[in-house]
Amino acid sequence: MRAAVRWAVRAMLVLAGAFVLLQGWYAAHIWWWRDHPPRETAFMAVRLAELKKVNPGARLQYAWVPYQRISVELKRAMIAAEDARFVEHDGFDWEGIQHALDKNLKKGRVVAGGSTISQQLAKNLFLTGERSYWRKGEEALITVLLEAILDKRRIFEIYLNVIEWGTGVFGCEAAARHYFGASAAELDAVQAARLAAMTPNPRRYERNPGSKVLARRIPLIMAGMPAAELP
Repeated sequence: MRAAVRWAVRAMLVLAGAFVLLQGWYAAHIWWWRDHPPRETAFMAVRLAELKKVNPGARLQYAWVPYQRISVELKRAMIAAEDARFVEHDGFDWEGIQHALDKNLKKGRVVAGGSTISQQLAKNLFLTGERSYWRKGEEALITVLLEAILDKRRIFEIYLNVIEWGTGVFGCEAAARHYFGASAAELDAVQAARLAAMTPNPRRYERNPGSKVLARRIPLIMAGMPAAELP
């Protein structure tokens, strides 16, 4: 009995140590990204592996641009579309989460997420698309680290540069050139709203640019852009 207890305690200590080391690994990367752009995210690696199964020579479209070289219209569009209270919350929009839960209960299925820009960035940087309670817990812990180590402007800058915007298309610079033949700095309000409207399912909207859902979202986002508060 005592041997079993000792074994259980040791196992728990090993697990606790592994957990602490993992969080330290996350924190070290986030600290590095205070001054350096990510070369690749976990989500990019997954997508590239998928593409290489079909085409071994496949490459991602990804080019980092600094915050000041991203259109203000795109910044406003993304805040309006994804996280209107981004500059106010601590990484978690509890009001938005409650609204999403109420909406899902009313519909009887998951139709809204309530994830903030910080949570989405946590997932993109370190996690896969797997859905589980463990993954959601890791996402929450990484979100706390992001908010503690980076300021809001840096979180938003990284987010705009690494999120998916189509098949193998990552970040606002690659997206602007892929869809409009322009730089991220040159995007106008309509183009910005269209890119923001695509973010919930970019590969689907890339294949279906005439989507009615996409067409409905664009004017709604444009209506919210003037009130969007930027970091």
